[in-house]
Amino acid sequence: MKIFFVSMGCAKNTADSEHLTAQLEALGHEITDNASGSEIAVINTCGFIQDAVKENIDAILDLEKLKNDGIIKRIIVAGCLVNRYEKELRQELPSVDLFVRSEEWDKVISFTGGTPNTNCPPISHAINNNYWTRYLKISEGCNTLCSYCAIPSIRGRLRSVPLKTLIDEALMLCTAGAKELCLVGQDLTVYGQDLGTDLRTLIHTLNAELPEGTWLRLLYLHPSRTDKALIDFLMTHDKFLHYLDIPIQHADPVILSRMNRPSSEGHMQGIFSYIRSIDPLFALRTTIMTGFPGETAESFRKVMDFVSEIEFDRLGAFVYSPEEGTKAAEFPDRIPQEVAESRCSQLMELQAGIAQDRSELFIGREIDVLVEDIDAEAGEIWGRSYRDAPEVDGLVCVGMNGKSAALGDVIRAKIYDCNENDLFGEVIKE
Repeated sequence: MKIFFVSMGCAKNTADSEHLTAQLEALGHEITDNASGSEIAVINTCGFIQDAVKENIDAILDLEKLKNDGIIKRIIVAGCLVNRYEKELRQELPSVDLFVRSEEWDKVISFTGGTPNTNCPPISHAINNNYWTRYLKISEGCNTLCSYCAIPSIRGRLRSVPLKTLIDEALMLCTAGAKELCLVGQDLTVYGQDLGTDLRTLIHTLNAELPEGTWLRLLYLHPSRTDKALIDFLMTHDKFLHYLDIPIQHADPVILSRMNRPSSEGHMQGIFSYIRSIDPLFALRTTIMTGFPGETAESFRKVMDFVSEIEFDRLGAFVYSPEEGTKAAEFPDRIPQEVAESRCSQLMELQAGIAQDRSELFIGREIDVLVEDIDAEAGEIWGRSYRDAPEVDGLVCVGMNGKSAALGDVIRAKIYDCNENDLFGEVIKE
């Protein structure tokens, strides 16, 4: 059976989608990103914030049109959107043949006529066909209960994946061609608290077991649980990339308290400064929200000052969205949308200059590049360095300089130019 598969949302959804498509392919089904000729369309949805909800509803409506036009026969809607709005979806989307909540993937398998096999390795199908970079989801859910976040109500409390399961999966992914493993979870720092293990044990074991040359990237660490001891530990493991995604969300202690994010400005400042004292070229990414209820002009000034001081390599900013069922949605002191958007724009304008300065530090330096695209006609290779997480960060454009390369190779390049997001260089001749 030919199955048209659409994966929406975050990297954790990508990992779920790869597990599901692996089982479907093991049963003999063909997974495709082309709806034409497909019997079933499966969409793994995101329902995190209202912008995502709208985008996912639009995608489902597109599938409905394909069904009405006879291009596909059946529709399966799965994932976070179903967790959050199943009742409403069933009422508003009668043409959908099956609704499946996150982690109820067995229902998809049964619907397609197969027998679920939870031991099927996620190696047969890489979303976007990037076999060299794979996501390893180490946990599900969250216990932190930030006041603005709907994740605990959508995905539940923390549930860590057993250590042996993760090691086995990581080794299988590397055997299937992965050169980079990105560890994802709502907050990696709490991994294993429910199983009697911890993130350090996982990192140490992966570092020892994975093939030489494997890149190990950590995404989404809560700042309050990221300390000097953890940084020192990570620095002793050679496969760990000098890159961390630590979403701070804000810098004003008053706003952080209202967000229920127990992380002081002083602690965050200390951690980021300590990291850069060890390695000035360490890549730091963060996320900041503007327009949270009660955010004053002084609160926002603290954010701008903090960002100016730390100089993040990468920064994502977004406007606060009051999410149904969250504590913050009931807070007074709402910020006008135009003010929140203006602050977001100001923040990103500041970050553009900082990112440019950080990129310029690499001019004249040599750097490893993981090859993701090759334009032989133009004589160019496009890839990512240690400072570039997939999908969200920049790229490195490298002149081939008479050398050949294959997708997934790691090449050495010397950088001669940059912009705020990307680096430009040439392959180094051996």
